[in-house]
Amino acid sequence: MKATIALTAAAALAAKASAACFAERLGYPCCSGNEVVYTDNDGKWGVENGNWCGIADAPAQATCWSLSQGYPCCSSSNAEVWYTDASGKWGVENGDWCGIPTGSTGGSTGGGNVTPSNEQYTISGNPFKGVEFYINPYYVEEVDGAIAQMSDSSLIAKAEKMKTYSNAIWLDTIKNMQSWLESNLQGAQTQHQSSGKDILTVFVVYDLPGRDCHALASNGELLANDGDLARYKSEYIDVIEGHLKTYKSQPVVLIVEPDSLANLVTNLESTPACADSEKYYLEGHAYLIKKLGVLPHVAMYLDIGHAFWLGWDDNREKAGKVYAKVISSGSPGNVRGFTDNVSNYTPWEDPTLSRGPDTEWNPCPDEKRYLEAISKDFKSAGIKSVYFVSDSSRNGKKVDRKHPGEWCNQTGVGVGARPQASPVSGMDYLDAFYWIKPLGESDGTSDESAARFDGYCGHETAMKPAPEAGQWFQKHFEQGIKNANPPL
Repeated sequence: MKATIALTAAAALAAKASAACFAERLGYPCCSGNEVVYTDNDGKWGVENGNWCGIADAPAQATCWSLSQGYPCCSSSNAEVWYTDASGKWGVENGDWCGIPTGSTGGSTGGGNVTPSNEQYTISGNPFKGVEFYINPYYVEEVDGAIAQMSDSSLIAKAEKMKTYSNAIWLDTIKNMQSWLESNLQGAQTQHQSSGKDILTVFVVYDLPGRDCHALASNGELLANDGDLARYKSEYIDVIEGHLKTYKSQPVVLIVEPDSLANLVTNLESTPACADSEKYYLEGHAYLIKKLGVLPHVAMYLDIGHAFWLGWDDNREKAGKVYAKVISSGSPGNVRGFTDNVSNYTPWEDPTLSRGPDTEWNPCPDEKRYLEAISKDFKSAGIKSVYFVSDSSRNGKKVDRKHPGEWCNQTGVGVGARPQASPVSGMDYLDAFYWIKPLGESDGTSDESAARFDGYCGHETAMKPAPEAGQWFQKHFEQGIKNANPPL
């Protein structure tokens, strides 16, 4: 089956036969010690004699999937991938094919053929605490593509570091859910088998009928009608439920339907599309909470917009009533808490702003003050579990927007605080900072002739030209890593 490329592989081995670790094929020596200074997709790096060196992996375990086919295991899970088939990824060592043990990061986009574990993980308390975060392989590929367009060595180094941080995987269409959910659940299980640590994967559930009713750039595939609600339940939520029940040995966080419920708080009367979507937002949330909120290894967070959406006193009070009703409708399913600032740019702290004319008298002009206030409002509304995950992927630097409601591809962007559990002392209700919106993926197109053009993406402070929502935006990514705070 692999004979057609065997001669090519054998010829290439001549230059690599003496390689004692992955670094030699990249032009660096192998380390004599094992102190790790930096980790990337190639492996673990150290520094010796003023030069980078590669740290060899521990020998692979005695068994791996290729033994059953009559081939040995490769000596490293970071072995170079020469060929991939339905069985897994193949390397070449000592002139012969070998199977790369599962857990390899070399070119991997998922978990391969992984047998689900029968073990049941149960989340107790903060799901981000005491676990290792799953690395999104699709984003790693996007960043690799971005690096290929760069020539500045310092910028490349910053981009390389971006690949080492976790971010959320967006299930934004039925097709993408079918492609990405199971493969990444398998990848997390493989990462667990390799490291021995519990691996947390974060997914964004994002396909409600009539999605994003107050914007155009991110409208979804399902319309606000009974037929598409039935599809949402059977083709989307039920399938998610099935995969989560199968892969139950590792923790999962679900960020639920960004922008939807916040639109029900503020835009029902002003936006006909939101009034048309109300029924489907409410029924969709009730259904998914009942289905997914009873799974012991799953924690769900409902989206609450951001400080300059629901930060005003009357909006927060109304939000408490809406969210309490939604959570109750999903009983016996549980909701862990809420997520703020998803795909937005509002700083965590902005001491330059206060309640006054510049903020339209908003008493919560940054995300910290917003969460401090809304946590009290939600508890007063009778919501029992009030914890938060704050999206810090793009709020490290105050952007150039002239109005705090501007949200599309803002200039001056900087990546913010790194993903971390319990990041702020004295805020026990803040479960994590986490990168929910991947830096570099566009908020929406600036092409005024496009069907999904939103006026906010044409504003003065929106970077242009910009591709469609979700597509890679190289210039925005480069500015974001240059302005990172803390620096990369």
